Amino acid sequence: MKGGDPETISAAKNTSAGVRTRKRATTSLFAQGEPMIWLTGGGLVIALVMISGLISLIFAQGIVTLWPQPIVRYRTHDGRALMGEVTREESYRPQEADYARLAPADEERERKKKAARDGWARRRLLRTGNFELTGEHFNWISDLEVSDSDLPEWAVIVERLSWGRFYGIPKAFLIDGEQTASGAEAVWSEFQRYFDGVVERRKKQRHMETVTVGELNLRLEHARLNIRRAEIVHGSGSAEHKQAEAEYEVLEKKASGEFARIQHEVKALRDKNEGYQILFEVADGRETKLSLAEIVRAYPANRLSFPRKIAVYGSRWIEFLTAEPREANSEGGVFPAIFGTVVMTVLMSLAVVPFGVMAALYLREYAKAGPVVSAVRIAINNLAGVPSIVFGVFGLGFFCYMVGASIDQLLFAEKLPNPTYGKGGILWASFTLALMTLPVVIVATEEALSAVPNSMREGSYACGASKWQTIRRIILPRALPGIMTGMILAMARGAGEVAPLMLVGAVKLAPELPIDRIFPYIHPERSFMHLGFHIYDLGFQSQNSEAAKPMVFTTTLLLITIVALLNVFAVRLRTRLRRKFVSSVF
Repeated sequence: MKGGDPETISAAKNTSAGVRTRKRATTSLFAQGEPMIWLTGGGLVIALVMISGLISLIFAQGIVTLWPQPIVRYRTHDGRALMGEVTREESYRPQEADYARLAPADEERERKKKAARDGWARRRLLRTGNFELTGEHFNWISDLEVSDSDLPEWAVIVERLSWGRFYGIPKAFLIDGEQTASGAEAVWSEFQRYFDGVVERRKKQRHMETVTVGELNLRLEHARLNIRRAEIVHGSGSAEHKQAEAEYEVLEKKASGEFARIQHEVKALRDKNEGYQILFEVADGRETKLSLAEIVRAYPANRLSFPRKIAVYGSRWIEFLTAEPREANSEGGVFPAIFGTVVMTVLMSLAVVPFGVMAALYLREYAKAGPVVSAVRIAINNLAGVPSIVFGVFGLGFFCYMVGASIDQLLFAEKLPNPTYGKGGILWASFTLALMTLPVVIVATEEALSAVPNSMREGSYACGASKWQTIRRIILPRALPGIMTGMILAMARGAGEVAPLMLVGAVKLAPELPIDRIFPYIHPERSFMHLGFHIYDLGFQSQNSEAAKPMVFTTTLLLITIVALLNVFAVRLRTRLRRKFVSSVF
């Protein structure tokens, strides 16, 4: 085109430029990365929304569980009367049986019937309590059934040691069978006057029946075991055996006198408390008596001011955090479960971190790369995917039946065939979870060790330090933040595990803590309560499932809070270590 037309040459150039421009426009957006940014960002947002939604649901349900609710009294068209707390409401489609209860002559009932036929009706789940009188804890009541409802001014909620809650209106106050006050207001005044004294006597009685009597029984048991030990070691009829028997007889005579004194004092306290009673009228008009000794807490729900509601709410939380469970774990507190969860998590951390760090140190600093080390690393990674129940079976077979049984044969032969360490306990539960979380600590520690620059190792060797001195003074201090990260992950996983614990020590009810005032004071072989197992028991094993359902959210909220606090403590420690030892961020 050297001698061609200038216009033709210009058009050809423009065509060539246009082609090049169109080729640039066809560059894939995926190659530039924008779609993947939106995809990954969207996945993060969805995950955060799901997690925050779950936490919000648990928090909202758990925080309002213990808030005092008003007492509502309903009267139905068929003459029934129900009184209690409304726990939840829902819509439902009425059946023909529901319509049959409505009398067609009543205009209001006809209106309700027509409204229900057009759509949905409302019903409420009413916690009516009074189980010993009605045989039911809850009742559904529909708007179709209700003829009248009100809030009785002096309706009282009574939380009891047994039989669940009681709802009634006080009519009379009795002392040793004689009526000292009548009328709701006067009865309530008498109740407030005497109840604190009843509670103090009940606490004293409880302490004597459990702690004092328990210590005497433990001393007798130790003396009896000394006889058995002397018989095994020195033989029956030996001087040591006879001395042990003589000491047991002396202790038994002394304990018999103590038992008689305690029983007398306990009977006096019980008789004194049982003399105070309140006569209640329930919703259907029946009257029944309640002893003040059975009452944990009582309050006129419909007369509470906001400060009084706050006081009741705080009192319930204090009981929840410091008391023992009652009513098949659906009432009372969870302090034994809190203690067991925290102690087990701390023991697990103390067991898993040293072994995990030593294993990671050997793999990273001492072992030579080869097929054996590769196989070990593959095994560690596979171990992290083993179901937790498998670790529970292993813990039961190895720790309880092998290690524990051997300890019993060596140190506690006098107690056999009753096992001491050859059964589930808080120690074996901690070791089982330590094994389960060991891969997490090993992997995190290896990554932390590899993050320490090789120049630091070489500088240490150049100054004449040995391998161990370099590890102890250079590598480990700078890897500690990463090691703490592994411990945090292990704590977070181990604290919420339930399946292994069901086999190696966690039980439904163990109100006595594994510590006492008798040597050796600490008893790691004892069974314990755990918040995770407690949640499972409330949700799936409780006889009164409706009453236990709100407690599931509250206990879950408490477990999340405890795990968060343990993690916060570990994170703060990691932050301090990171500031102290300048290292690569892990």
